[in-house]
Amino acid sequence: MARLKLYVDENVDVRIVEGLRRRGVAATSALEEGLLGASDEEHFRRAASLKAAIFTHDHHFVEIAIQKGLQREDHFGVIFVEMHRVSLGECIRRLALYVDVLSPEEMLGAVEFL
Repeated sequence: MARLKLYVDENVDVRIVEGLRRRGVAATSALEEGLLGASDEEHFRRAASLKAAIFTHDHHFVEIAIQKGLQREDHFGVIFVEMHRVSLGECIRRLALYVDVLSPEEMLGAVEFL
């Protein structure tokens, strides 16, 4: 079974990507993908091309994911957390757990709150 991949939005501290990788998680960032300043839709397209769920602090991603669901458009899922509600270490631990317990198929079209 394939493991969940993560695409980390530009609003998220890049140290989260580094911490995820140290735990064996396939993760990339908007910075690494050359998408700083890109539109939210561009981030969704890139995450889709990577078959990765988006991790973000940006409420707009949740709104877009809900709209896509209403319009029956597929996306690879969004995991959202309020900025500063969870420490960096706790964020990395929780995301790594998501990757361990959720498959890409389970995240398809889903919105999860960390």
